[in-house]
Amino acid sequence: MTENAITVLQTARPHGFPTTKDFVFVESAIPDPAVGNALVENLYWSVDPYHREMMDDVPGGFALHTPLEGRTLGRVVASRTPELPEGEIVFHRQGWRTHSVVRAEEIRKLPRFDGVPLTAYLSVLGGTGLTAYVGLTRIARLREGDDLFVSAAAGGVGTATGRFARLLGAGRLVGSAGSAAKVHHLTREVGYDAAFDYRDGPAAELLAKAAPNGIDVFVDNVGGEQLAAAVGALREFGRIVRIGTISRYNTPDARPPHFNYSDIVEKSLRMEGFLVSNYRDLQDELYEFAVPHLQSGRLALDQTVVDGFEHIVDAFLGMLHGKNTGKIIVRDQA
Repeated sequence: MTENAITVLQTARPHGFPTTKDFVFVESAIPDPAVGNALVENLYWSVDPYHREMMDDVPGGFALHTPLEGRTLGRVVASRTPELPEGEIVFHRQGWRTHSVVRAEEIRKLPRFDGVPLTAYLSVLGGTGLTAYVGLTRIARLREGDDLFVSAAAGGVGTATGRFARLLGAGRLVGSAGSAAKVHHLTREVGYDAAFDYRDGPAAELLAKAAPNGIDVFVDNVGGEQLAAAVGALREFGRIVRIGTISRYNTPDARPPHFNYSDIVEKSLRMEGFLVSNYRDLQDELYEFAVPHLQSGRLALDQTVVDGFEHIVDAFLGMLHGKNTGKIIVRDQA
């Protein structure tokens, strides 16, 4: 165990992209758990796009000068409750710190499956994978043979969506990403049939070339121009799954997308957003679906792992600038 606890605080509301000046690392004594609590030494931290939205002055957002929250895996190292025995590996949301004091109701004990690494619980078996699974099975109500377009397809949710969709019997998979290397990863490793770099031209033209016969489902992590392009490409009874709006998190003054609103009516399209927190009851169903594929090798992990808690802010900022492929996870080096 390290000699001191380190916590990351947000110190300012960013305008546009955050910088390292918006955060501070604070060192303190390792806390002692009170009766009914346990001390967790954190091992892995998840940094996610939604953290950027939470940095703004929004309802439920992060408060300034307080520890940031985030999905985290850690080991119980001191316990004053029989519900949390020492040595137990747990999932909790008191991340962005090296040590957390938790109650039993604040954690989730992790089932251990042969051949499944711990990082999977923050990627395809965690909130990232659950988002992709809910989006496909509950919101899109994916049917075998459906053709999909996924924006930000090389990110954590995008890669999980592509891999899950393939396992669920989807037809043609098309994705967008922010570099030639990511496009290559999508088509050579993840299983997308076609992909394009959204910086290469108008999204409508790039999508029309990648999916000349249209699409049935659009899984949208970005919004903006790509959402408008997808509306035009969707076939009759098409579905739009709204997960995120990365294109506006750091550019709130960007113009909203312009598309033919009559398409929504004339093609009987359905657009639905969701919060994965409302579907936590599907966690065991996700395990039942994904774990056998992980164990057989049919489902691979797309992860960018950054070593050292001291690099968590850099990892977060890098993710916002598209430097990761798949889910980005920070790992303790101790």
